[in-house]
Amino acid sequence: MATVIRAFVDGDGLLVTADPALLALQRAVGGDLGQRILLPGIARLAHLAHRLRRRIERPVLAGSDHANIHAMGRFTPADGGVRIELADWEEQLLDQIAADAPQIGRHAELLVNWACDIRLRLVMATADNGFRLPDRNFLSHPLTELFLLQADSEGQFPLLLALAQQSMFTGQAARIIDSDGVSVAVSLSGEPMVGPDGFTGFVGTARGYAPLHAPSGQEDSAGSMGLLGAVDPRRFALRVDGAMRKPIGRIIANAETIAGQLQGPIRSDYARYAADIALAGRHLLDLVDDLADLQAVERPDFRIARERVDLADLSRRAAGLLAMKAQERDITIDAPETDESAPAAAEFRRVLQILLNLVGNAVRYSPEGSNIWLRVEQQDGRALVTVADQGAGIALEDQERLFEKFERLGRTDSGGTGLGLYISRKLARAMGGDIHLDTAPGQGARFTLDLPFWTED
Repeated sequence: MATVIRAFVDGDGLLVTADPALLALQRAVGGDLGQRILLPGIARLAHLAHRLRRRIERPVLAGSDHANIHAMGRFTPADGGVRIELADWEEQLLDQIAADAPQIGRHAELLVNWACDIRLRLVMATADNGFRLPDRNFLSHPLTELFLLQADSEGQFPLLLALAQQSMFTGQAARIIDSDGVSVAVSLSGEPMVGPDGFTGFVGTARGYAPLHAPSGQEDSAGSMGLLGAVDPRRFALRVDGAMRKPIGRIIANAETIAGQLQGPIRSDYARYAADIALAGRHLLDLVDDLADLQAVERPDFRIARERVDLADLSRRAAGLLAMKAQERDITIDAPETDESAPAAAEFRRVLQILLNLVGNAVRYSPEGSNIWLRVEQQDGRALVTVADQGAGIALEDQERLFEKFERLGRTDSGGTGLGLYISRKLARAMGGDIHLDTAPGQGARFTLDLPFWTED
C-alpha cells in the first residue's frame, strides 16, 4: 500500500504536527513546527480548505533547493484547522538526479497531463520534458488508446475503482507508446472533476522515465542551439504546441471549477465570467489544434495511412458527434441509412476530421430550423460523400478563396480559425482525393469529399 504523509495545520496556518518527510522539507526551506508552513502549494490549499470548510483534493508540487516533491493531496477541515494527507509521495533529490545521469543515460522524467470525461474519453493530453506523444489525435478517444492500463499486485485497477467511487486515485500502472514506438512504463494519478451536474471525469498526470529525443549531433541545452533559425522547425513547433496546450488546459480546468462553484458558492455573474473564460480557452485550444495540423500537413514527409474506411459509417459518426450542437439551433442532420456503405482507401481519423469540419461549418453557418444532408455514392472508381446545407451560399469569386489559409470571407464571429477547409483539402489530396464545392448565392452549399474506392490489391 502506498505511503501517506500526514500533517496538521491550525487555523492560523501554523504547522502543528507533521510526519518526518514533510517536516524535513519544512525545515529545508527555513521553517519548523509551530511556525507558518513555508511550502506555498501546500499552504495555499490548506488555507482554501479552511476558508471554505470543505475537503479539497488536488495534485501537490513542492520543493527546496535540493529536492522536488510530487504528491496527491487531501486537505480536510477538522478541529479548527486542516488535516493534510499526501499520497503517492515522490521525492527527487536534485544532486542524486545529477549523479545518476551517467547510469540513466539519455532519459528524462516523463510527465503527461491528461483529462478525461465520465466515459474515460480523453479531453486533454499534453507531454513535457522532451517526451513526444504519437503523431495522432487522441482527443475524444478512449483513454486506453493512449495508456495501456495494468492491474496492481492484487489484480485491481485504481483508475476503475476511482471511477466507481468518483474519487481521487494514485498508482495506476500503465504503459505509453512514444512517437518512435518505444513503450514506456508510467504511473497515473488523478482527481475527480465536478461540474454543475455532478461528476464529469478526471484530471491527472502520468509519470515515468522516457528517452530524450535530441537529434544526433545537437546539444540538449537551449543555450547551445544558437539562433532560432538553427532549431529544427518540426521540433520547435512541437515544443510550442506543448507549451501552449498545458497553460490553456489549466485555464480551462480552473475556469470550469470556478463556474461550477466546486470550491464554494460565488456570485452568479462571476460564475458566468468563468464560463466565458472556459469557452474562450476552448477556442484557443481549437486554434492550437489547427496550427498543429497545419504544421503537419505542410511537412514534406507528411504521409497518410491507407486503410479501408466506410464513408457512410464515418458520415453517421460525424452527424452523431455534432447532433447536440445542431439541436441547439434547431437544425436537422440527415445522415446515410445504416444499410448504406461506401468503402474508400483513406485514413479513418483523417476522414472523420474532414467530415467534422464540413458538417461543423454547415451547422455554424446554416439558418436556424434548416436541414443538412450527408449523402454517399460510388462512381468511376471513386467514393464520394457530400455535405449539403440550406445556408446563404457562396459567391463564385469567393469559392476558391474559401480554401486558403486563414480565409473566413470577412466573417467576424468567434467561430473558426480560417484553417479548417485549407487543412481538410490538404488531407484529402494527401489521400489521393479532393474536396469540391458546388454553390451559388441563396442556394446553399454542397461540399463533396472525393476519395479513391477501396480495392483489395
